[in-house]
Amino acid sequence: MGDLLRVKVNKLSSTKTQLPYSYYSLPYCHPGHIVDSAENLGEVLRGDRIENSPYVFKMREPQMCNVVCRLTLNAKTAKEFKEKIDDEYRVNMILDNLPLVVPLRRPDRESSLVYLHGFLVGLKGQYAGNKDEKHFVHNHLTFIVKYHRDPVTEMSRIVGFEVKPFSVKHEYDGGWDNTTRLTTCDPHAKKLVSGSEPPQEVEDKKEIIFTYDVEFQESNVKWASRWDSYLLMADDQIHWFSIINSLLIVLFLSGMVAMIMLRTLYRDISKYNQLETQEEAQEESGWKLVHGDVFRPPSNSDLLCVYVGTGVQFFGMILVTMIFAALGFLSPSNRGGLMTAMLLLWVLMGLYGGYSSARLYKMLKGTEWKRIALKTAFMFPATAFAIFSVLNALIWGQRSSGAVPFGTMFALVFLWFCISVPLVFLGGHFGYKKPVTEDPVKTNKIARQIPEQPWYMNSLFSILIGGILPFGAVFIELFFILTSIWLHQFYYIFGFLFIVFLILIVTCAEITIVLCYFQLCSEDYRWWWRSYLTSGSSALYLFLYAAFYFFTKLEITKPVSGVLYFGYMLLLSYGFFVVTGTIGFYSCFWFIKLIYASVKID
Repeated sequence: MGDLLRVKVNKLSSTKTQLPYSYYSLPYCHPGHIVDSAENLGEVLRGDRIENSPYVFKMREPQMCNVVCRLTLNAKTAKEFKEKIDDEYRVNMILDNLPLVVPLRRPDRESSLVYLHGFLVGLKGQYAGNKDEKHFVHNHLTFIVKYHRDPVTEMSRIVGFEVKPFSVKHEYDGGWDNTTRLTTCDPHAKKLVSGSEPPQEVEDKKEIIFTYDVEFQESNVKWASRWDSYLLMADDQIHWFSIINSLLIVLFLSGMVAMIMLRTLYRDISKYNQLETQEEAQEESGWKLVHGDVFRPPSNSDLLCVYVGTGVQFFGMILVTMIFAALGFLSPSNRGGLMTAMLLLWVLMGLYGGYSSARLYKMLKGTEWKRIALKTAFMFPATAFAIFSVLNALIWGQRSSGAVPFGTMFALVFLWFCISVPLVFLGGHFGYKKPVTEDPVKTNKIARQIPEQPWYMNSLFSILIGGILPFGAVFIELFFILTSIWLHQFYYIFGFLFIVFLILIVTCAEITIVLCYFQLCSEDYRWWWRSYLTSGSSALYLFLYAAFYFFTKLEITKPVSGVLYFGYMLLLSYGFFVVTGTIGFYSCFWFIKLIYASVKID
């Protein structure tokens, strides 16, 4: 009791502009000396700017009508406040690592509360009998600090941090000095702010007095489960239903695919192995006919090796991140932890990326593995870095705190050049040194002519059809992920996400194998790129869904914010393309090796 509690301020955020600003970019009350908290890499990339504030409480000692400061607006500061109110900016604060929330009752369910992160800078409204719209600032905050008391030691831990914001035109008698007592809010007269007072208008030359109250409420919530109320999803039933729905569809498809594959293949292989006479051997058709060409290296084989290596690097990063997140190591209480973990894992997985690309390159009879390693180390990161730099320049132009500082940019380049690139080369060295397994069938010297294909086996058509199924398996979860990124809500159900990721892997593998089998049956042996693009095309549907989400769910009006949204979604879709494409490629590769090893080739 009586210990100091220091409130920290974080960025001002808005779902309308997606451009965060630091708290002190508005003329709020300053403490004597502004101190930046040390942010980790993930926090900086998210635009978090955590600083100290003039709000200091004492544990379990309620306070009423504390005056923070008084300021008089000029034309410039009034305009800044109005712009932030128009764009629905919210003020984020932190106490004991808990974010500040505004509790709201849901109209459909009286018993359940929804927590909104941060409070609005202000509101727009009209005086009765006046049509002019005015801007009002929230200048009085009623903080509610919830604590859980240990009955033995009488010590307390903070388990909740809530606020009720008010707009109040404070009044006082006489001149203003440090001893002035307000008439609108007076602790001596037990007069509290209730919300019925006239609001504080934002205009040039207007005086604003910032005040706050602090209430302490004892709570039954234990410290270990204090995040539970923040993470309660309002629509958990939809979530459960959608995941089970998605699982059932995919399991049904898996059963069908497995039955078709096993029955058809079993019949094919036994039929091919029973071809005794020369006449029958000449009449054979289907996938066995192309055995002399199926392992012929594809065109642009170098690029395929690079894409496969990048996909393996991504896959490793996602898999390890999800395992850690599902085990609870990356909870939302560790701000920026997820982003930091993903960046570091991406860098370390360069080892496996280099290994996979060099190994495939050797199998395709390549000799210059260093060139492939260099391309693998630079192709995806360079593209991502170029897009990221352009978007960052746009954010700089808006003077937003979301712009990544030069020091962090340097740290990212250092991670890429000094850790990722050497690891890719190291992986490439080991991958190229390792002897490759022999192909089950020999490749003919002269390429076989491919017969004319029916319209439904057209490469573009089958590639586009192949992407629908993997996207269908994940799109409901995608809605929740996009909501957490763009509407600033917590995403924490990594257990569900892990199940969906496994469903995605199975779906990508199965759809690619089925379409690959049909392709070989129609005597088209160019499966290398087709297998990669078949499941990879789901990224196209992801990007189209992101566009649909932008126009139906977001209220973004600024052109810069729209460019940011589509720039980041393009990067996300590119990453999704290399992951799903690589899963499809490896599953098809394994399938082809399996079936050609099980038939007798004369």
